[in-house]
Amino acid sequence: MLQKFRRVLFSVICAVVALMVTGPAQAVNWLKLQGTEPPDASARARIWGFIQPQYQAADGTRLQAGGWSGQNANFNVVAPDRKSESQFQLRRARIGVRGTGFTLDSNVNYFFLAEFGNNGITAPGNGKSAGRITDASVTLSHIPGARIRVGQFKFPGSEEGLQAIHVFDYVNFTNISDQLLLERFVAGDGSQDGIGSYINKPVQPVNAFRDVGIQVFDWFTKGKWEHTYAFMVGNGNGITRGDNNGNKEVRYYWSSERMFAGAGSFPSEAHLAPPLWNSRKAHGARKARTQGWKLYAWYHDGKRTLTMENPGTYDRKRYGIGSTLRKGKLRVGTEYIKGKGMIRNGTDAGAVPGSANNANTAVADINIETDGEANGWYVDVGYLVTPKLELDVRFDVYNRSTHSANKERKFETLTLGAQYFFNKKSRLIVNYEFRNAEAPNLPGSATPNRILDGIDDRITAQLLIVF
Repeated sequence: MLQKFRRVLFSVICAVVALMVTGPAQAVNWLKLQGTEPPDASARARIWGFIQPQYQAADGTRLQAGGWSGQNANFNVVAPDRKSESQFQLRRARIGVRGTGFTLDSNVNYFFLAEFGNNGITAPGNGKSAGRITDASVTLSHIPGARIRVGQFKFPGSEEGLQAIHVFDYVNFTNISDQLLLERFVAGDGSQDGIGSYINKPVQPVNAFRDVGIQVFDWFTKGKWEHTYAFMVGNGNGITRGDNNGNKEVRYYWSSERMFAGAGSFPSEAHLAPPLWNSRKAHGARKARTQGWKLYAWYHDGKRTLTMENPGTYDRKRYGIGSTLRKGKLRVGTEYIKGKGMIRNGTDAGAVPGSANNANTAVADINIETDGEANGWYVDVGYLVTPKLELDVRFDVYNRSTHSANKERKFETLTLGAQYFFNKKSRLIVNYEFRNAEAPNLPGSATPNRILDGIDDRITAQLLIVF
């Protein structure tokens, strides 16, 4: 079924390419929206936020092979608690404030945001759960062509991670974003199985596609195109802590966007307000949705240090190229991503981290490949059937540990979705995910394939309320 769907998606992409090269347009510039205020902004402080109550469920198929056979499978339980296959939870609850530098200088603006929901930021799985600051930055726009942003904020990179989460068109990230880009920080590589104790657990929250550092960025217009660049130097150590090895991570980003004729250089996406820019003319669910075509590329180069289980400093590189299109009622996005060096490599036998095996001789840890390779891609298509209803479909592929035939794992997910827009500040998202995973170079009877045969489909429903 998934192979057939790939062929269908290829046909859709070919058809969309023709649309991409016709008609002027402008896509969403996330660096501009998140890092600056609009030219006519005068608010010293605008309080804003959103909540995302959610329900998620799978069949709860247990592990079918390996030392943890019969126990919960890590991929079939609901994160971050990982105790049940179905659960209601408050996925995100964020509140923040943003504005300009008072009346002193309109070239200074700030952005602050804190998280209180139940997710990998507040409950990373190390026994510590608490609300945390996700964003705290200041942008200085005094130098023409080189705006400077400092603090803790989203780093330039993959579209799925860079875009604002409250306008994300699905509930869950693709496999490649979740496993390769959404970084979990651990102390070791998981090679030494613990007996009676959970050794290689997270030592801090997920990076949430954020870092602490300094970024130089800006955009400029040439003809009907708007070009944006960004260069960032950060700790490479996520949020809530400083650098632990003195090796800074560098990030490069470039995008080129076909602009909408007569709309100026600032988008007016109705459902971005109030956390992002508010269009006074926007009305309805998506009647003023941003139109455009964006091409982009990005590159990250950093190092990570392990202090136990093969201690040392290892490379971590990520890079990608992609395109997004919004034209009329149609939305299309695609991206190819590759990673080298340190990559996440699942848990022991697919078990829930911290659980003892059936013989009580080992505890499941989070595993890391210190010199691995991985790649993947996704295609996303959405169509606005009515002003209040959008139908979505996404197919994503993640090839993990491609450097080793025995360790390679392939994940494929087909997501069918629907979004209902009550108004420009509230909507309901319902997704059904057809999930498949395999060890492609091992026989079907091998233990890894018997374990992965138990991965369930998943259904999610999420309500978004922006205030």
